[in-house]
Amino acid sequence: MPRFLILLLALLVAAAPASAQHHDGEAPFPEYPDFVLGAAHSPKRYTLALLDLFEAAPAADGLPGRFEGLLRTGTDTRMLYLKAEGEGQLAEGTGEVEAQALVSRLLTSYFEAQAGLRVDTEVEDGDLRARPFLTVGLEGLAPYFFEVEPALFVSAAGDLSARFTGSYDLLLTQRLVAQPRLETNVAVQRVEDWGVGAGLNDVEVGLRLRYEIRREIAPYVGVNWTTRFGDAAEFARADGGSASDAALVFGLRLWR
Repeated sequence: MPRFLILLLALLVAAAPASAQHHDGEAPFPEYPDFVLGAAHSPKRYTLALLDLFEAAPAADGLPGRFEGLLRTGTDTRMLYLKAEGEGQLAEGTGEVEAQALVSRLLTSYFEAQAGLRVDTEVEDGDLRARPFLTVGLEGLAPYFFEVEPALFVSAAGDLSARFTGSYDLLLTQRLVAQPRLETNVAVQRVEDWGVGAGLNDVEVGLRLRYEIRREIAPYVGVNWTTRFGDAAEFARADGGSASDAALVFGLRLWR
């Protein structure tokens, strides 16, 4: 028995230095340069360039054309948007372009808040004029993955207007996609110089069928209906147009 105790004490004494060394001194960590640690913790940046609409209606008078696109860059939670859209009569060289510069912040997993500037420009008879706005809005995915984009605008003259845009991508096959689209505009004040009426101005409904040759390149064909109401319809008639338009459109969708 004494021999056993002596052997046990000897083992404890032999193990004590290793145990003390384990607790008193930790294994050294490798030292990394600051720029490596900074890169590991910095948020990743993403960039998207999208030309969502680039189309013409060959059968319509004046060969109306239209484009709509954006450039988006930033992190998961903060983004900078540059948006542009325009339409006009290609044969007559007249039209209008809307440009927006927006900053956004993620609110939920599916929605982000946006705020910034919008500028409308119009070319007619060789004359160019512009109208600036402040804008705030939301962009994101509603339930069932409807893409929605409500926005509120205040012009430099204090005129208040709003717009709602919604769309949905319905995958018929892996490459064939049908996209119904809705856009409506309302305004509080009547602005005759810009063809804006008080109340509901217009409702646009479209359906486009695109074939994705590659995910980034997709030609499409579609139909588009626009109906104007109230003062906006009167302004359109006075300008030689009509209160309601329907067109068959051909176009190309690109992104990178």
